[in-house]
Amino acid sequence: MMEWDVRKPSLWARLLGVEGAIVESVEMDRSGVLVAQIRPPARERRRPRCPDCGRVCPRYDAGRERRWRALDLGFVRAFVEAHAPRVRCAEHGVRTAKVSWARHRSGFTRAFEDTVAWLVTQCSKSGVGELLRLGWRTVGRIIERVVAEADPAARLKNVRRIGIDEISYRKGHRYLTVVVDHDTGKLLWAANGHDEATLSKFFEMLGPEGCAQIELVSADAAAWIRNAVRRGCPEATLCMDPFHVVSWATKALDQVRRDVWNTARKAGQRASAKAVKGARYALWKNPDDLTLKQKATLAAISKTNRPLYRAYLLKEQLRQVFRLRGEAGKRLLDRWLAWAQRCRLKPFVKVGRSIKRMRTEIDAVLTHGLTNARVEGLNTRLRLITRRAFGFHSAEAIIALGLLSLGGLAPCLPGRSP
Repeated sequence: MMEWDVRKPSLWARLLGVEGAIVESVEMDRSGVLVAQIRPPARERRRPRCPDCGRVCPRYDAGRERRWRALDLGFVRAFVEAHAPRVRCAEHGVRTAKVSWARHRSGFTRAFEDTVAWLVTQCSKSGVGELLRLGWRTVGRIIERVVAEADPAARLKNVRRIGIDEISYRKGHRYLTVVVDHDTGKLLWAANGHDEATLSKFFEMLGPEGCAQIELVSADAAAWIRNAVRRGCPEATLCMDPFHVVSWATKALDQVRRDVWNTARKAGQRASAKAVKGARYALWKNPDDLTLKQKATLAAISKTNRPLYRAYLLKEQLRQVFRLRGEAGKRLLDRWLAWAQRCRLKPFVKVGRSIKRMRTEIDAVLTHGLTNARVEGLNTRLRLITRRAFGFHSAEAIIALGLLSLGGLAPCLPGRSP
């Protein structure tokens, strides 16, 4: 091996990202790998700590020599080696003593893992692996360790308005439950699954004091979300997302259109059936976005097909309810419900019953104006970064990537100020 005289150990410690440790020797082995022998500072040797809880513990034995991968120095791969004694923790049993330059159960230095965590939020996972000479599974495990180290209490402090939704992350009905802070726009929490038991874990982590601080919760009409919120935060006001309410009316409108089309088709009215079939997007679109041709289509429907045009007006008036909001929106919703009840259109009668069942939550959104728009926007960004990253197939790795990119947990590059 070729050995250098370590005249400035502090310089080597800084180059290798192990500041605080004492560099005893630096060698280049026959394979061209740089290996630095280091030892912990005196305070760590005198007072070894458990890596899980951080408590000072009695030494169990001298352990063995371990090696950690450091950031490359130019084109040369670099490692650090040190003796890692074991301690006996009263809570966790025998553990390898905590070291300042690496995380527990990791074969990489802290600076190396922080670099990986920063890079994976900026480029593809395969690109990070190619740059740092890592397997893509290793990249996933590294970011999981970085996220696991973050203090959840600090992230969940002073949370008052949250949004809850689910997102499909893989084929086969595999979903994540996500919780977003409306005030900061950050991803607070995510977990694999979309049921009441999954969401209850968030409120358990939040604790009684944190749950008591929650004032408003936005969500869709899913019963499992409503039940978990009522049990976890009974004092919070649940706001029904307007997009999902309007989507009920849109689906009811399409059902009326299909019924009219089937009736015309069976009666042999081909021209009428074709016109109704081609009117789908004219009926769905925002009136301000209609083309001249679509406006003409709606005008023809208003004269020749009164039930279908009535359904269109019901859908648009419900949208107007959420534009008005406040007391004016509530009064208009009362009139809309009365109209839906006597409209003689079964799909809209059904929508009216659903709105009456969720009236308290809908009135809350009209009062407070809290919607799930921010949550839906974050879900879109989560899909984009997952698609861009490539190779993130496990829920844990996707959650870690989401918390790094959207939860504010991405560390700074080593040697850079925040």
